[in-house]
Amino acid sequence: MHIPFNKPFIPWYSFRYLIGGALSGTIAGNGQYTKKCHAFFEKRFGFAKVLMTTSCSDALEMAAVLCRIEPGDEVIMPSFTFMSTANAFLLRGAKIVFADTLPDVPNIDPVEIERLITPKTKAIVVVHYSGLACDMDRIMDIAKRQGLLVVEDAAHAIDSYHNGKPLGSIGHLGTFSFHETKNIISGEGGLLIVNEKQFEKRAEIIWEKGTNRAAFYRGEIDKYGWVDIGSSYLPSDAVASFLYTQIIRFDKIQNRRKKVWWNYYELFQPLEQENLLKRPVVPDYATVNGNIFYIIVKSGETRDNLIEFLKKCGISALFHYLPLHSSPYFTDKHDGRVLPNTDRFSDCIVRLPFYNSLKKKQAKYIVSRIEEFFQALR
Repeated sequence: MHIPFNKPFIPWYSFRYLIGGALSGTIAGNGQYTKKCHAFFEKRFGFAKVLMTTSCSDALEMAAVLCRIEPGDEVIMPSFTFMSTANAFLLRGAKIVFADTLPDVPNIDPVEIERLITPKTKAIVVVHYSGLACDMDRIMDIAKRQGLLVVEDAAHAIDSYHNGKPLGSIGHLGTFSFHETKNIISGEGGLLIVNEKQFEKRAEIIWEKGTNRAAFYRGEIDKYGWVDIGSSYLPSDAVASFLYTQIIRFDKIQNRRKKVWWNYYELFQPLEQENLLKRPVVPDYATVNGNIFYIIVKSGETRDNLIEFLKKCGISALFHYLPLHSSPYFTDKHDGRVLPNTDRFSDCIVRLPFYNSLKKKQAKYIVSRIEEFFQALR
């Protein structure tokens, strides 16, 4: 039996929409399917304004521009994240200040955020790891008191909530990913969420290469020109047409992915009770969206040995982020603080195969092999 780590959900009717888009006469950006996708996200989640992007990385870069990040500004974010989170702000000249995670959830610790704020701090970037919400009430309270902007890196977190509010809608700006490993996919692709009226017009200009072309096409102005900095952040309508085939089955996809997640969670209960590993902790304010399922083992050595053992069993499992604060690029830029929770999660998290078509019998096989691994250690 071979069980891959990921298997993208690509239904046959995806090609119908791709062909339809191609035959419509244009597959450039901001076409009919882009507009359909925008309408879906705004209606479904109540987002004030959304803009599809070529990736979540691009959405984060747009957020950094909208925050008016300049050289010397400090931006607080977790070290336990993908490098795109930091790169977006480094490209604007920011000094990145990495914060540790909570001890039981791989999300940024609000206490650490408050401790790291200085007069140069301009923004806080939170990452909702595996779709589990950060403690947004506390974080937004800190930001309000300190006059800071909050960007939600919700790459993992479509259809996940904090106390009933959709993630991405709570900070001043939010970003999502539609990479092939995410819940709904377009191969690559992302989404910028604009929650503040003050950012709406400029976001659209940045998105359209620094021009007011979108306003021109709506008939609001009689010609368009270059009015601000920007780039070509909007994706081809072919990308949007592929995403549209996913969102028309959104509930079906989500129900299936959440079922896979909870199957894992139940199957691992006995091993957690034996203190062999830990399952994800779901805070009271958070929900499960079926993005990633991970377990936490006791050491990096155990993690590496387990991944190798599973590989021999035909099961593809992976570790996750290497801490950004100790990466080759950033080592000499970090202020020397130890981030013990970040380091522990980086050493001990094992991500398991996760995709729509993963059957319960396959999940049982994976869990049984992990149980076999731990039995051999006794």
